[in-house]
Amino acid sequence: MAKQNVAEQFVDILVRAGVERLYGVVGDSLNPVVDAVRRNSAIDWVHVRHEETAAFAAGAEAQITGKLTACAGSCGPGNLHLINGLYDAHRSMAPVLALASQIPSSEIGLGYFQETHPDRLFQECSHYSELISSPKQMPRLLQTAIQHAVGRSGVSVVSLPGDIAAEPAPEKAAETALVTSRPTVRPGDAEIDELVRLIDAADKVTLFCGSGTAGAHAEVMQFAEKIKSPIGHALRGKEWIQYDNKFDVGMSGLLGYGAAYEATHECDLLILLGTDFPYNAFLPDDVKIAQVDVRPEHLGRRSKLDLAVWGDVRETLRCLIPRVREKKNRRFLDKMLKKHADALEGVVKAYTRKVEKHVPIHPEYVASVLDELADEDTVFTVDTGMCNVWAARYITPNGRRRVIGSFSHGSMANALPMAIGAQFTDRDRQVVSMSGDGGFSMLMGDFLTLVQYDLPVKVVLFNNSSLGMVELEMLVAGLPSHGTTNKNPDFAAVARACGAHGVRVEKPKDLPGALKSAFKHKGPALVDIVTDPNALSIPPKISAEMVTGFALSASKIVLDGGVGRMAQMARSNLRNVPRL
Repeated sequence: MAKQNVAEQFVDILVRAGVERLYGVVGDSLNPVVDAVRRNSAIDWVHVRHEETAAFAAGAEAQITGKLTACAGSCGPGNLHLINGLYDAHRSMAPVLALASQIPSSEIGLGYFQETHPDRLFQECSHYSELISSPKQMPRLLQTAIQHAVGRSGVSVVSLPGDIAAEPAPEKAAETALVTSRPTVRPGDAEIDELVRLIDAADKVTLFCGSGTAGAHAEVMQFAEKIKSPIGHALRGKEWIQYDNKFDVGMSGLLGYGAAYEATHECDLLILLGTDFPYNAFLPDDVKIAQVDVRPEHLGRRSKLDLAVWGDVRETLRCLIPRVREKKNRRFLDKMLKKHADALEGVVKAYTRKVEKHVPIHPEYVASVLDELADEDTVFTVDTGMCNVWAARYITPNGRRRVIGSFSHGSMANALPMAIGAQFTDRDRQVVSMSGDGGFSMLMGDFLTLVQYDLPVKVVLFNNSSLGMVELEMLVAGLPSHGTTNKNPDFAAVARACGAHGVRVEKPKDLPGALKSAFKHKGPALVDIVTDPNALSIPPKISAEMVTGFALSASKIVLDGGVGRMAQMARSNLRNVPRL
């Protein structure tokens, strides 16, 4: 039996850690690793057209599966292209192992061709970033990197010179045990006791939920029922907490709707559950606040806390539910539910009248039809910008659908690459990329990756020929828009030229048929929809302090359009609410 080299041993360890794909662009310093992948049937090399796509795809796969994923870039410029997608994965707490191959080890530090120092460059977007300088070092270093990525939910980067990758692996390398899943974390008794005291002492409690409530839907509902609490959520909490939720009062923040803002400001105690919601201008400063989070570094960094609780949301609620006193008075909850329904009724009408005849097409109408026609378990990947708005307002969660995007890092061009990673996890599951024309055109080359692998991703392109969110930022700041207009091709024709299904939609009456035909198509498809660039209206509850942050949206004009089926959901929750 031939002796293993370091690259083969590296790939074997990835396989043992559960990695099924390595996304990247091959290059000379990566050749030994790619060849090792070629000869290992348990792992595939996914050849993308840009390394940024590789990192986004790996991050999306990790978010869908919860498992370790991997990407790779060749030395210098190759692995530098990974950095934006790795930032996103790290901030999304996706366990990703990135291989940054390096120049020949004997040339490091001498200004060699394509020399960079990835072990330094990636430190800010990773929990662990180290250089392998010896074959004997590799197994333990890679194990440590894997355990950082899995155990701390984020990125690890391993730099590996190509010459070392090709060297013989050490004899009898130990097969060390690998950590591939995380434990649950229970808060301490003192924190539970104090949180019970705060809850029992408060007449009006509001829960505000983020992505940390994943897997805790039943516990959150049971807890809200016992303490008669309205439930608001951040964008990353929407998919986990809004469905089957009779306590829902909507979303806060610049994309917010409904009564979430009022519920968080009019309570006696606000409990932040698994959220690192960054826009502190939307959080109250005159009510008591308790925060529960599994990552202690998140506690108190957005608002002044009266109690910080380090623990999983589900484990914390399991401790609380038997101990807190049941509240009998529903007055605050019912008031917030009625405000929520009234707020949604007020805004939905503007975008539900005559939209079927409006040209250019209302993007709200597109999102609403998409929500109705998409499968019950669709994965939606969402471009940063106005597509965030349409997803937040119109995509209806149900516990089976997923909605992922660059919600913490805020990168353009994320939707198509994320769709690639999501589709590789299950070719039979519907994956829809909600792309803006600006984001899509930035990494448009990787539409060819869909064709190359015959991935049945459906790209729904909101084409308003502009950078719509940037125009909004300029408008709010009192500046004339400049440099925001895109001169676009017929993207459907481009898709067809690439070998995919492509259709262009300019009239609302043609939209349902175009989406249905794309969804029926077995391979990749693109629906290029010409949308109205002026689809903006007036928001509730925006103050001068909210000028900074996502979209610089302040006191005049932002993002309060229709809200799709959420109005129906709010009305259904009012069945048992008495007239106030």
